[in-house]
Amino acid sequence: MDAALAIDIGGTKLAAAIVSAAGDVHAEQRAPTAAEGDGERLFADLERIARAALDAAPPDLTVTGIGAGCGGPMEWPDGIVSPLYIPAWRGFPLRDRLDRAFGMRTVVDNDAKAMAFGEWWLGAGRASRNMIGIVISTGLGGGLVVDGRLLDGGHGHAGHIGHVNVDPDGPLCRCGTRGCAGAIAAGTSIALRFRERTGRDASAADVAHLARSGDAVARELFADAARAVGRAIASVTAVCDLELAAIGGSIALHAWDLIGDELERELRARARLPFERALRVTQATLGQRAGLVGAGALLLRPAR
Repeated sequence: MDAALAIDIGGTKLAAAIVSAAGDVHAEQRAPTAAEGDGERLFADLERIARAALDAAPPDLTVTGIGAGCGGPMEWPDGIVSPLYIPAWRGFPLRDRLDRAFGMRTVVDNDAKAMAFGEWWLGAGRASRNMIGIVISTGLGGGLVVDGRLLDGGHGHAGHIGHVNVDPDGPLCRCGTRGCAGAIAAGTSIALRFRERTGRDASAADVAHLARSGDAVARELFADAARAVGRAIASVTAVCDLELAAIGGSIALHAWDLIGDELERELRARARLPFERALRVTQATLGQRAGLVGAGALLLRPAR
């Protein structure tokens, strides 16, 4: 059976695995992302876990190429990446380096698009032809599947919900404008806004713990995050006539109790037309493997 070497590159972790044409994940390998310092060291770490996955591949699988999801921005489809949360890579020719290192056809795309494609293939979106997959993690990203096809757009960034403006007077985004959904709801944004409000350093996970303990600022920040994502989903649904929003990433995985209900309330308050109200919101079902499954799908199921 054909298979892909699947690679998922995030702000905090690198992952590699063998994904079969049936969607099974084998030989998974992980390593922390050395985001600072030498970009060659980061690629060496990635190559090491990728080779370990290949070495452990089941003998009945034939690896035919590489599918890689990486944070953006990037020059697509050339796979030249400058991930916002990985300063070690600026203009890094990821696709060419993987192709040269492994001698296989390589497809590189945005990690949130890959997650969305994976959820459409084998996860929460299996019964849907029109959906958005959303990743709330270090950053906030997404991907669109419309009429059963993964959308790319003119520059490969279709579905990038993190830069939907939800509050023109809101916090400054790293893109340079104010009020992007990601500037309110991404994990790094929650941590930054908590420090600005309290003077205390805390990760998004720490802020979630404080929210559950009754900290008013922490609870307010997660409510703000939920409303921002709800507004962004309502806007994208109005444009794309979606059936489903599948939400994954570490914030959704570990803090759904803090955002799920408020997100749904805000969405229903904003999405008023009948076709908008038909949208269903759910958590992504593939968990931490969604990025790997989606990266494999980029190569194995090129429905686009």
